[in-house]
Amino acid sequence: MPITTHPLAPHHLPKFIPGADGSDPLFTAVVILLVILLMVIGNLYFKLHAIPEHMAHKHNNTQLQVIAVLTILALFTHNNIFWVAALLLAVIRLPDFSTPINSIAKSLERIAGQPEAVIKPKSHDKSELAPASDSQKIAEKEA
Repeated sequence: MPITTHPLAPHHLPKFIPGADGSDPLFTAVVILLVILLMVIGNLYFKLHAIPEHMAHKHNNTQLQVIAVLTILALFTHNNIFWVAALLLAVIRLPDFSTPINSIAKSLERIAGQPEAVIKPKSHDKSELAPASDSQKIAEKEA
């Protein structure tokens, strides 16, 4: 007895219906699309979290380590306040307090007549010694 299809049945099936061998092209396409989409969204998420660090690298901020710690905390704890704090630290340049204080200390040492510290290079070559201060030169002339 020959097998005949019902006259009202469609003669060709659409592509999204799984085949008789168990292959499912629509499922395969959706899985591939989902994996690619997940990778793209994850990449954008990590780039968004790295914005403060990239800004700090561009301006060579001294507070780069604090910014890096805050962005990592924001990434792992999902507390956005850490990311906002890192972004604010990256945008705002903190004033340099150490340079003027060091300059004042050197000036006071010069006024007091104390010799400045001579920085010796790592090699033991005598010709590469750092120049002596004015007070050391005077002490050498007197001796």
